[in-house]
Amino acid sequence: MRARLGAVLALTALGATLVAPAQADPAPFAVRTLATGQDVPWDFGFLPDGSGIYTERDTKKIKKITGTAVTTVATVNDAVPGGEGGLLGIAVSPTFAQDNTVYVYYTAASDNRVSRVRLGNGAVEPIVTGIPKNRFHNGGGLEFGPDGHLWATTGDAGTSANAQNTNSLAGKVLRFTTTGEPAPGNPFNNRVYSYGHRNPQGLTWANGRAYATEFGNNRTDELNAIESGKNYGWPTCEGPCNDTRFVNPVKSWPNREAGPTGIAFYKSALYIGAVTGRRVWKVPVTGTDLGTPQALFTGYGRVRSVGAAPDGTLWLGTSNQDGRGTPAATDDRILSTDG
Repeated sequence: MRARLGAVLALTALGATLVAPAQADPAPFAVRTLATGQDVPWDFGFLPDGSGIYTERDTKKIKKITGTAVTTVATVNDAVPGGEGGLLGIAVSPTFAQDNTVYVYYTAASDNRVSRVRLGNGAVEPIVTGIPKNRFHNGGGLEFGPDGHLWATTGDAGTSANAQNTNSLAGKVLRFTTTGEPAPGNPFNNRVYSYGHRNPQGLTWANGRAYATEFGNNRTDELNAIESGKNYGWPTCEGPCNDTRFVNPVKSWPNREAGPTGIAFYKSALYIGAVTGRRVWKVPVTGTDLGTPQALFTGYGRVRSVGAAPDGTLWLGTSNQDGRGTPAATDDRILSTDG
């Protein structure tokens, strides 16, 4: 469990904004409920027909939502939920119309892994195995990058030394092909793209730049701009620090204000689900410059999953049934907004 600080730390001098505690939403947003009674929806993807698809961490199910109709399209029986592990990230094949395939990141009996799942027959084919697992710090983000390769975020699996070992798959951002091979041009001739991460989760791109959210330890949570071969400092650094060997986060928050998970680029801003802070952080983006974060959607509890839908809306998934929230009668919910 992470200790929480009672005071806001002043670290702006180190090159990253540490955000002040949030007040109520500064403006009203129309929020529509797409689904209720879900079980820890962890990550969103979207199909060519506009339907949403998402994972449920603890049920091991992949579900599809069309309008407000929810159906189960596959179950990943190899997933072993427990603690922060289970069925986590999902990425829709760029050729889904031809292959009916999605990729998922999940915790199995002995490791974390990425598998190809063919919807319809439910066939599950592992493509990356051996990512260290633990009850905590499993990472779990999975996305196709603009380069056509799969990117995944992995936690340090509770062993901080993993993060600095470029031969370990733990505590990293990984980049690999749809068959699981290291992507061409990776900096260490393996699947590792960046290292020195504690527990990164969400991944997205804005104006050609990769961003990943990351849970800190007992002080500071992070938003990092991910670059090839760079070291993001864990366990020496948590949040910004004066050490030229490491890359500082581009934004950071006190732990109690964030717990950053899902992330999406939507209407010229990054939207970040914050489970501990029970809100969504909106960070305006102009080119590679990031504006002042703004706290939104503070009335829904723990918001974990965030996705930019093809119909021009932003989807949010609550995580109030993950063992650390206070579920409402309708939780967990999938919400849609024009925010």
